[in-house]
Amino acid sequence: MDPRAEADAAAAAVLGADPAALTALLGDLTSPANEARSRAEGMFHALRASHPDALALRLAHLLLSPAHPSAPIAAVLLRRLISPGSQAFVYPALSPATQSSLRALLLSAASAPGLSKSISKKLSDAVAELASFLLPSNSWPDLLTFLYKSIASPSSPPALQESALNILARLASHLAAGFPNLHALLLSALSHPSSADVRVAGLNAAISLIQSLPSAADRDQFQDLLPAMMRALAESLNCGNEGSAQEALEMMIELAGAEPRFLRRQLPDVVGSMLQIAEAPGLEDGTRHLAVEFVVTLAEARERAPGMMRRLPRYVGRLFAVLMTMLLDVQDEPAWHAAVSEEEDAGETGSYVFAQECLDRLAIAVGGNTILPVAAELLPSFFAAEEWKRRHAALVTIAQIAEGCAKVMIKNLEQVVGMVLNSFQDSHPRVRWAAINAVGQLSTDLGPELQNKLHHVVLPALASAMDDFQNPRVQAHAASAILNFSENCRPDILTPYLDGIVGKLLLLLQTGNQMVQESALTALASAADSSQEHFQKYYDAVLPYLKAILMNATDKSNRMLRAKSMECISLVGMAVGKQKFKDDAKQVMEVLMTLQGSQMEADDPITSYMLQAWARLCKCLGQDFIPYMSVVMPPLLQSAQLKPDVSVTSAGPEDENGETDDEGVETITLGDKRIGIRTSLLEEKATACNMLCCYADELKEGFFPWIDQVATTLVPLLKFYFHEEVRKAAVSAMPELLRSAKLAIEKSQSQGRDESYLKQLSDYIVPALVEAIHKEPDTQICASMMESLNESIQLSGTLLEEGQVRSIVDGIKEVIAASTNRRRERRERATAEDFDSEEEDLLREENEQEDEMLDQIGDCLGTLVKTFKTYFLPFFDELSIYLTPMLAKDKTAEERRIAICIFDDVAEHCREAAVRYYDAYLPFLIEACTSENPDIRQAAVYGIGICAEFGCSAFRPRTGEALSRLHNVIKHPNALDLDNAMAYDNAVSALGKICKFHREGIDASQVIPAWLSCLPIKNDLIEAKIVHEQFCAMLEKSDRELLGHNNQYLPKIVSVIAEILCAGKDLATEQTFSRMVNLLRQLQTTLPPSVLASTWSSLQPQQQLALQSVLSS
Repeated sequence: MDPRAEADAAAAAVLGADPAALTALLGDLTSPANEARSRAEGMFHALRASHPDALALRLAHLLLSPAHPSAPIAAVLLRRLISPGSQAFVYPALSPATQSSLRALLLSAASAPGLSKSISKKLSDAVAELASFLLPSNSWPDLLTFLYKSIASPSSPPALQESALNILARLASHLAAGFPNLHALLLSALSHPSSADVRVAGLNAAISLIQSLPSAADRDQFQDLLPAMMRALAESLNCGNEGSAQEALEMMIELAGAEPRFLRRQLPDVVGSMLQIAEAPGLEDGTRHLAVEFVVTLAEARERAPGMMRRLPRYVGRLFAVLMTMLLDVQDEPAWHAAVSEEEDAGETGSYVFAQECLDRLAIAVGGNTILPVAAELLPSFFAAEEWKRRHAALVTIAQIAEGCAKVMIKNLEQVVGMVLNSFQDSHPRVRWAAINAVGQLSTDLGPELQNKLHHVVLPALASAMDDFQNPRVQAHAASAILNFSENCRPDILTPYLDGIVGKLLLLLQTGNQMVQESALTALASAADSSQEHFQKYYDAVLPYLKAILMNATDKSNRMLRAKSMECISLVGMAVGKQKFKDDAKQVMEVLMTLQGSQMEADDPITSYMLQAWARLCKCLGQDFIPYMSVVMPPLLQSAQLKPDVSVTSAGPEDENGETDDEGVETITLGDKRIGIRTSLLEEKATACNMLCCYADELKEGFFPWIDQVATTLVPLLKFYFHEEVRKAAVSAMPELLRSAKLAIEKSQSQGRDESYLKQLSDYIVPALVEAIHKEPDTQICASMMESLNESIQLSGTLLEEGQVRSIVDGIKEVIAASTNRRRERRERATAEDFDSEEEDLLREENEQEDEMLDQIGDCLGTLVKTFKTYFLPFFDELSIYLTPMLAKDKTAEERRIAICIFDDVAEHCREAAVRYYDAYLPFLIEACTSENPDIRQAAVYGIGICAEFGCSAFRPRTGEALSRLHNVIKHPNALDLDNAMAYDNAVSALGKICKFHREGIDASQVIPAWLSCLPIKNDLIEAKIVHEQFCAMLEKSDRELLGHNNQYLPKIVSVIAEILCAGKDLATEQTFSRMVNLLRQLQTTLPPSVLASTWSSLQPQQQLALQSVLSS
């Protein structure tokens, strides 16, 4: 028998009249025996390919007998065959007759009595999947009738109503518009007299519908369902059905995140009900947590409902009290006191951890002005309580809310920190630990103000806590808090305390407790890193201990200790510098090389610490490190090339695995898929990518041999969306690789490669950066990408081809358009009814990030103009429609400044060819001279100077207006204040250019003396050199208006020269400097002695001395 006939016979047997063969096949598909299961899968795939119609119908017929043992697997397989998102989707290939039968069978099966909950759910999902494919073309009209009857008919069994409501929920976006009497049906379902399941399904359908409606007006028609929705939730709880209640709560959380404004009118009732659930001690923790999650989600829904929860401070207070009570759920376990690293979280329960996280989120969401008054009411009684858990909870609360309340806490710094420091003397070690923890957190969140103002109380308190030898965990935490304190601390603040701190940390290194030793190493490392060269004093005392740990802590249980010693040695080496460290460095690197060559376990922390230690040693030793690169680079590249460990599972209820318990795996749910990502691998990859960037930056041309491998590793990672640190490192490395190649070629260290290699590298990097910018979701990373692109363009220069410039410009257009949209959305948020000052601060911060990105765009376009000059003008023409709107008065100061700066660059570098833009841009520049913002004024007056210089007749009609505006900038009462000084200097420079290039159009006898009276300029050193050269050239020509009638301005002129010469080479080029000295000598010989004497006497004594010294040398 030939194989084809054999396959047909097998198919006929399975799909024939006798159901036994199909039942056996379905049984084998769930068999634990691999061989049987594989054979069954092969058979099933073959049937799907050769007999899809018969297979689909047989599976559907099985579902008409829901008690059949194969019905559950039949439901799962049928769903795959008719789900448009499935790889097994065959529905379009079925005959019209089969399709029609299949639709009818599905609805019959769904309405069959006695369905188990599991099969009913699978059937509902299958119907919804197929309907999502058919409804857009209106190809399943029977479905609407079926759903309506199932939900509306008084005779429908509750199970059928529940199933129909769940299908409706899945299809809300398709059915909302055409479903009859929807409001009444949902209200009826939400108030079902006997079935909690129908009520919860009604809630699900109502929430899906509300989210699917396009406008607030449409959603508001369903406002009055809210009380019934909340009642459905309450009734589930009242009849003890917490499972249903938790389902309902999860849906309400979804609604709070997606459509918070829908809840606004009934907000006090809804939030009040949720808080009652959160406060109810008899309910399961899971239920109470979900109620809290709802209120926190509502507080976080800033973009959709800014400031809404801040209108309910009483409810925020109740939530805060619930969370502080949850913090009491902590046990005083012996494992905590033993201070063993594996028992880091001993005694902490799920509720305790959840409450910590929610306090942090709540404070960030509603801000310090709302949270601190609430905290101030609750904290005193907790601090005063007999029970240690309450005092502990108060300190944990302060640590958790610090980030969100930082601005307000900084205003009350002494009070907040004082409260915490009082608890350093508490009788219970866990409370003392919590006090130290709070100081560490406050040092991070309130730095550097805390360090600057309160070092004199905080550092001695931490040092004294290190003496608590009875409680090693308290000692260890005090050392760890030194790290937090040091990170935001200036060397001059830390240095006076180092004697005491370093001495105590060395004692801790000698204790037998590993947690204490590890913390001491981290603290020493951060103290060295913060104090830099001031740490040299302790080097000889500290390093022997560190080397001893590095050499001797070889046991598996000491892996982290050894890793931290490595970190500490490398940071100490960087702090004290190459001279002091180089002898020990050799010895340390020998150990690292041996370790690198040994076989290490996958989870050994030494791998990651070693990557960073090598890079620090490179920073310390510079070019002397190059011989070690052949050892360092192979494993580093291997770590940078790690593939993300990603698992994709179904997120549906039939996913038996549920949430992963693995702490090293982060999960996100997308649609019906749960994606798990192993974070430890990503951390190692990010570290490695950062180190590659460090080496390229540090070694410059010495990095040349590695460029190709590193470029092919990092360029694809510009779009690595699993981990932003990986992307950031790849972005930073791009210009470093180009710089390394360029320097190596210039210094003939490029192994025979010439400029064509630089072009090849640029052709690889620049388009990849441009493409990544198009797709980057994070504004800050996008700004970094623009910065890297700008540097890359500078390094590539004219090696870039027209097509590449075209793609850069197109990319910039997209970024500007996206930025404009984001700004518009923020302006809309600012009109929300609950918008308040806290929200305004947050919007301002977001706009500042946006400005930073625009700033980089401006720099990038400036570089393109400087590089390609007039060749860039066709692109500038295209960009003008994006740039001119940025000049409008309703735009931010930064938008206006950047648009002006780009035009300035065009005018300066394209000269006469840019004259055609004057009509469009010059009026804006002249108007911008009156801006309140000094940066805009500076850009505007600089541009006027450029146009005066290169604009010839095109500028002439504007001369009078320009003079008037420049006069206003120069004569402003605060013109010489530090903020305004750059604008002043540029205005003086522009005035000089008008005198030089448009003299015939001005009253020179008035304007030139006015210009002279402003000299010398001293803040913008670039403009100063240009202006003072012009002044010198005019003097050499004995300019009549400059000298004045009868040399009346000579004293001023000599005074200006004196000031310029006194400033050394800052205010004039060497050439101008020597020309001025010659001018003075000429004046000495040509002026009558009486004139000379009176001119000399008008100078300041120090100017007279300086001139004598210059003239006599």
